[in-house]
Amino acid sequence: MTFPNNLFNSHSSKDGDFFLGMKRILGFKPKNIDYYKKAFLHRSMNKRDEKGNPMNYERLEFLGDSMLGTIISKHLYSEVPNGDEGYLTKMRSKVVSREHLNELGKDLGLIKFVESRIPKSNFGENIHGNVFEALVGAIYLDRGYPYCEKFINKRVIEPYVDIEQLEGRVISYKSLVIEWCQKQKKSFNYNVYEDTGKDPLKHFAVKLSIAGNVVAKARATSKKKAEERASKRAFFALQDKMS
Repeated sequence: MTFPNNLFNSHSSKDGDFFLGMKRILGFKPKNIDYYKKAFLHRSMNKRDEKGNPMNYERLEFLGDSMLGTIISKHLYSEVPNGDEGYLTKMRSKVVSREHLNELGKDLGLIKFVESRIPKSNFGENIHGNVFEALVGAIYLDRGYPYCEKFINKRVIEPYVDIEQLEGRVISYKSLVIEWCQKQKKSFNYNVYEDTGKDPLKHFAVKLSIAGNVVAKARATSKKKAEERASKRAFFALQDKMS
């Protein structure tokens, strides 16, 4: 897809504000601002390019995910020379976890740039991480690998990647609970059901039982989130035993 190189110069003050916003976040000037516009274009806008292909951030998100994984892998490989493949993979997963990417997107205030026909209040948490990955993809297409690495070093590695802290960071409390139950030969059950509360969004509730006793309850907008929240509560309730 070809974008006009002088697009910023020919557009309105709104585009100028977008350019300045991107420059502030990136730490350098974008060359082709249209890559970055696409990184914040939600599929609900139903836009297409001159060949009829859908235009939204999802393909850039795919590209950015790959670039982020590659650059984080390179950093870990260099910083932890004694780490084996399993260790490095686990550490990378902690850096690029969906929860962490959502935090990064929030910290940068990326959602304010999203173009959508859906009210932003209706977006789920993952929109923050999705557009962060799309932004990384846009940087790669616009300025290449060196600038992509520069951005990830500045916005991800320097402020957030501390090896010792990462080693103690929990990715999934559910995995910890299941692993402990299996080692202790204790039965466990996640009883998930639709919550018919008064919230406008559908919620799910979960009761986590271990050895026949309910040890934690939680609710969330998805089954997965509800199970994870219940697992986290169970972990802290049983922390002495699990430790």
